[in-house]
Amino acid sequence: MTDDWSSALLTDRYELTMLQGALRSGAAHRRTVFEMFARRLPDERRYGVVAGTGRFLEALRDFRFDTPTLDFLSDNGIVDDSTLKWLAEYRFSGDIWGYGEGDVYFPGSPILVVEGTFAESVILETVALSIFNHDSAIASAASRMVTAANGRPLIEMGSRRTHEMSAVAAARAAYLTGFATTSNLEAGRRYGIPTAGTSAHAFVLAHDSERHAFTAQLDALGPETTLLVDTFDVDRAVRTAIELAGEKLGGVRLDSGDLGATAARVRDLLDQHGATGTRVLVTGDLDEYAIQALAIAPVDGYGVGTALVTGSGSPTVSLVYKLVARARGTAPDDRLEPVAKRSVGKPSKGGRKWGSRRLDDQGVATAEIVYDHEPEEEPGVRPLLRRLVDNGEIVGTEPLSAARERHKGALAELPEEARRMSGGEPAIPTLFERLHP
Repeated sequence: MTDDWSSALLTDRYELTMLQGALRSGAAHRRTVFEMFARRLPDERRYGVVAGTGRFLEALRDFRFDTPTLDFLSDNGIVDDSTLKWLAEYRFSGDIWGYGEGDVYFPGSPILVVEGTFAESVILETVALSIFNHDSAIASAASRMVTAANGRPLIEMGSRRTHEMSAVAAARAAYLTGFATTSNLEAGRRYGIPTAGTSAHAFVLAHDSERHAFTAQLDALGPETTLLVDTFDVDRAVRTAIELAGEKLGGVRLDSGDLGATAARVRDLLDQHGATGTRVLVTGDLDEYAIQALAIAPVDGYGVGTALVTGSGSPTVSLVYKLVARARGTAPDDRLEPVAKRSVGKPSKGGRKWGSRRLDDQGVATAEIVYDHEPEEEPGVRPLLRRLVDNGEIVGTEPLSAARERHKGALAELPEEARRMSGGEPAIPTLFERLHP
C-alpha cells in the first residue's frame, strides 16, 4: 500500500460506537483479552488452515486515524469530538499472540489472542475477522487441493472470479499451502509468488486459423510454451502443435469436456509422435474432488480458479472474535477475570487460553489441547502460539516462504484420515484443560 494508506475504516461502524460508549463509561481503559477461534469446521473438512497473519500485521501497522479518516468520521457524525480526539492518537500498545501462519487449527483453537485495553482491542475486531476468515477459507480449500494433486503442480488462476483485491489475497493463501504458481501479476509483484500463464481461446479465435495462432505463440514464447488445444478439434490441434513445435513442445492445455478421457487420448497422441516430455495440463472448474478423480489420468498439472477463490463451497470459516477476560478496574495490575456469553447455540469459554498440540511417539498429532494457563514445556506437546506484537511493536513478521514450510510440516503431523476428501469429524479432538467455568 502507499505511505498514506490507512486501514482504520476497514471496520464496522459499531466498533466505533462501542468505543464512544466505553469512553463515556470508563470501560475503555480496562485491560481485556480477546480471542479469535472457530466453533466448528466447515462441512467436509477435517482441519482448517491459519492464513492471513502477515496481511493482518500489515493492516495493524497501517491502522491509523489520519486527518482524512477523522474528517470523514466527523463530517458524517459517526462519533463525537472526544472520541475523535482519542482516535487521533490511536496506536495499539498491547500484545498479540497467534498460531503460526500456515499451521492447522481445530474447533476451539485460540488462533489469535489480543491483549490490551478494551478500546484499543475492540476496534481491531472487524479487520482481523475480515482478513483471517477470507484467507483461512482459501487456504483450507487450497490445502485439500494440494493433497488431492499428490505432488502434481497447481496453478492458481481465479482472479476473474472474485474481487480484484481478494484475488491477490487468494493467490497468497494458495501459495502458502503448496500451490506452485499464480496467474495474478499483482500477487507476483507484492508477495514474490511465481507467475504463469500463456493464452486463452480468444487468442486462437483472433487468428485466421488454429495453425496461425499456434505459430504466433511459438514465435513469441518459444517451443517451451503451453498451447491450448481444445478450441475446436483436440486431436487435430495436438497433431498441429507437434508438427509446428516438434518434440520440444512444453505442454498442451485442456479446458473442457471429459478431462480424464481426453487427457489419456492426448497423452497417447503425444507419445506416438515422440513428444514424451510434453506436459498435459488441465483446467476448467476444478475442485479437490475433480482433482482427486483425475489421480489416475496422465495429467501433469492443474489450473484451479472458481472453486479456489470461493473456498470450494466454504467462502468463510466462521471465525469469531470474542472478549474472554477483563479487569474490574483500570489499573495495569488489576487481575483479569474470565467472561463469556451464554446464549443458546453460541456459547464461548471464558478466560485467556494457550493452545498446544499433542504428538505421539511417531510425531503424529493426537489432540489439540487448550489450557487456561501457560503450560510448562512437556515432551510430545508442541506449543502453538507465537508472539506477533510485543507492547505495540510488531515482532511476528516473517517471509511467506516460512508459512509455506510451516504448513507442510503441520500437515505432515496430522493422522492419515485428515487427508481424506470425504466428510467426517475433525482429524483430532480439541481438549480443554482446567478451563474456568
